[in-house]
Amino acid sequence: MHQIVTRQIDSSCRWWVLAIVVAAQFMLGVDAFVVNVAIPTIAIDLHATSAEIESVVAIYLIAYATLVVTGGRLGDIHGTKNLFLAGVLGFTLTSLWCGLAQSGLELIIARLAQGATAALMVPQVLAMLHLLFTDEARNRAFAVYGIVLGLAGAAGLLLGGLLLTVDLAGTGWRSVFFINVPCGLVIAAAAWRIMPSTSRRADTKLDIKGSVVLFAGLLCLIGPLLFGHDVGWAPWLWAMMAIGGLILIAFLKLEQAVARAGGMPLIDLALLADAAFMRGLGAVFFFFFANLSFYLVMTLFMQRGLNIPPLAAGMAFIPLAIAFVAASRHSGVRARHRGTKVLLEGCALQIVGLAALAIVSVHAEQPTALALALTMIIFGYGQGLVMAPLSGAVLSTVKPGAAGSASGMYGTTAQIGNAAGVAAIGAVFFAGEALQSARAGFLVSLALFVTFIMICATFLLWTRRAGARS
Repeated sequence: MHQIVTRQIDSSCRWWVLAIVVAAQFMLGVDAFVVNVAIPTIAIDLHATSAEIESVVAIYLIAYATLVVTGGRLGDIHGTKNLFLAGVLGFTLTSLWCGLAQSGLELIIARLAQGATAALMVPQVLAMLHLLFTDEARNRAFAVYGIVLGLAGAAGLLLGGLLLTVDLAGTGWRSVFFINVPCGLVIAAAAWRIMPSTSRRADTKLDIKGSVVLFAGLLCLIGPLLFGHDVGWAPWLWAMMAIGGLILIAFLKLEQAVARAGGMPLIDLALLADAAFMRGLGAVFFFFFANLSFYLVMTLFMQRGLNIPPLAAGMAFIPLAIAFVAASRHSGVRARHRGTKVLLEGCALQIVGLAALAIVSVHAEQPTALALALTMIIFGYGQGLVMAPLSGAVLSTVKPGAAGSASGMYGTTAQIGNAAGVAAIGAVFFAGEALQSARAGFLVSLALFVTFIMICATFLLWTRRAGARS
């Protein structure tokens, strides 16, 4: 065991550690949704251009996705607790900076820094769970993690509207960032006192060249996906994406050279030979491809196609979030007894829910927010069955010494899937809306969601069968 918990921690205390790390994850999830709610107000107050406002959202995602592997590896080198504290405190300070920003450009730079600090923190959450929960409580711990992910989305939508309405001390939209400051300080203080220390590999330096090359490659690959719709998918975008792919190939060659020279590559190359882990990452990519993009398309369809007011459209997701939480609670116990089969059942339920949404949108001339909300419960329950145990299932074959690196690769894969899905399926929706109607774009998007969830299920089934043979 290359990385171990150096200060022993009893079984009851580890649940307090779980509470700390998922609270940090909750803060990040809420932040993402409250920012989306506040974007129109930010644009007016800062006199920001549409490109600047898009960048406020996109730059955070780019920074997070391109640096999370580096954050995971730093956790392996300097210790999970140390990097978690650095990430939480960094996120707290950059949130304060975001709230104090005086221009669109300054807010973009602050959001870039905020995404980078999130990339330091998030891999340590999964790594700590992986290290502390190695017994029968593992599925329960990851179920709690999944529940928090579901609650963060609903809480973010509600909190964003509430903060903008109340206008705390006249701070307006800035309060959506300021609220992270006291939360972050409390989480950091609790982590300092309770979280166990882990072994460090201080004799090994971070692969700086690998970090830079990986950042450049993923930036070239993800950036065009996020901004392609706004520039009409110009030819130079495709060229940039191709360059990004070539850079990533060069990154793998560089990492192999670092390993041959006796250094510590940014990613644990042994993970690339772990067939189960790589199949799991395939499932992760396609699951998240149909994750954030679903919420984007549903919101656009309700507001642009059905003229449902924003508040009512946001409230329509609440039953889905409740179903997600309920499924997350059930999935831990079921995964312990049924394994990957629970994930396959969740994929099947998501497909049923999408089919139900298609039926409602086709046969009802003007579907109400209530009708859509009730229908989305099926999808939400299925999504909860998958998301809660997915991270635990994918990381189950990883050795403790590579927990940080594996968690970073998991986070990067998930965020690339989110970004690619939002860009690709969002573009399909807009194209369908322009050519015919928002309803047409919505139906085509639903078909794509079904397709990618089926591909996710295929990877999961492949993993299940391979495990049965071994």
